[in-house]
Amino acid sequence: MVDLLTVSQARREAIERLAREFRAGRSVVISTHINADGDGCGSEVALARILESLGMTVRIVNPTPWPEAFRFLLHTGVVDASSEGSAGLRTADLLIVLDINDVKRLGSLADTVRSLRIPKLVIDHHIPSDEPPTDQILADTSACATGELIYDLAVTLGIELTPEMAVALYVALLTDTGGFRFANTSARCLAVASQLLAAGVEPEAMYRRLYASHPIGRLHLLRDALATLEVDPAYGVSWISVAAGAAEEYGLKSEDLEGLAEHPRSVGGTRMAILFRDLGHGKIKVSFRSTGDVNVNEFARKFGGGGHARASGALIPGTMDEVRHTVVNAAREFVGATASDALA
Repeated sequence: MVDLLTVSQARREAIERLAREFRAGRSVVISTHINADGDGCGSEVALARILESLGMTVRIVNPTPWPEAFRFLLHTGVVDASSEGSAGLRTADLLIVLDINDVKRLGSLADTVRSLRIPKLVIDHHIPSDEPPTDQILADTSACATGELIYDLAVTLGIELTPEMAVALYVALLTDTGGFRFANTSARCLAVASQLLAAGVEPEAMYRRLYASHPIGRLHLLRDALATLEVDPAYGVSWISVAAGAAEEYGLKSEDLEGLAEHPRSVGGTRMAILFRDLGHGKIKVSFRSTGDVNVNEFARKFGGGGHARASGALIPGTMDEVRHTVVNAAREFVGATASDALA
C-alpha cells in the first residue's frame, strides 16, 4: 500500500535547498498575493510558527490588509506588519513569498521585491509565470494547496506540528479545495488533513468559523447577483455580475465575496462560470471557474490573468458592459474550441 504521507524526493530536495537559508537569528518577512485567501493566510501563519521554532524573527507583510475572516489565525501572536507597506520589507534579511509564482501579484510590494538584494524564496502550487519573484522556488502544481507544501516542509525539517500550526494549515487546505470538494482534493490532501485533525484541529469549529459566520449583507448581495444570472446552454457558459459599490452598500469587504463564482458553476451543463465584479474606476475583476476539461488558466491568460486550470481570474479595464460582452463572447469561442478539440 502506498504511503500517502511520504514526501516525494523532488519536494524533499527542493525543501532542503530552501532550508539552507533558515538560520537562527535571521529576520524573515513572509508575504503573499493581494487580497490574501485562506491558503495564503494559513500558509503564512503556519510557516511563521515553523520559522520561529527555529529561532528566527518573523513578520508578515502583505500588499493588502489581513482579511477579517482569517484574523483568528493571528491571535496566537504572529506579527502582521502589512500596514507598513514596502518599508516593512526593508528590515528583513530573508523574504519568503507564498502562494504565488508571479511578482506582479504582490501588487504595491512588487517593485520593492524586485529591488531587494537579499535571499528570496518562493513556495507555491500554481502554474509558473513569466516573472517569478526569484529563482529559488519550491513549486508543485500537484499539491492541493500551498499549505500542503508547508506541511511537507515541517515534516522534512523534523518539526512537530503544534495545534496552532495545524489549524493554520487546515484553513489552507480546506479553503483551497472548496471544503474538500474540488478536483484538487487528492488522496494525499485528505491524508495530510487527517494528520492535522490528529494534531488538534476541530473540523466542526472550522466549518462554523469559515462557512457559517457570514454577515447578512453577503446574502443580500448574493440575492442581487443571482438576479443577474445569465446562461448560454449552447456553449455551457454561465455568468453573474456584481455592480460597482454593491459590497460597500452592504458593508462588505472583498473577502466576503469569496465563493460567489461557485453559484453559476452549479448550474447544470455549465462548463465555464464567470463572476464579473465592477471595482469602479474603469476596472472589472473577473473570476473564472470551470468543470471538466476547460482550462480557465489558459483562458484567463488571454486577459493578463491566471491561476489554476479550474479556478483563475483577471483584472480587465473597461466598463461592465464592455468587459462582459468581450469576455462572454471569448468564453463561447474558447469553450467551443475545447469541445471541438475533444471530438477531434
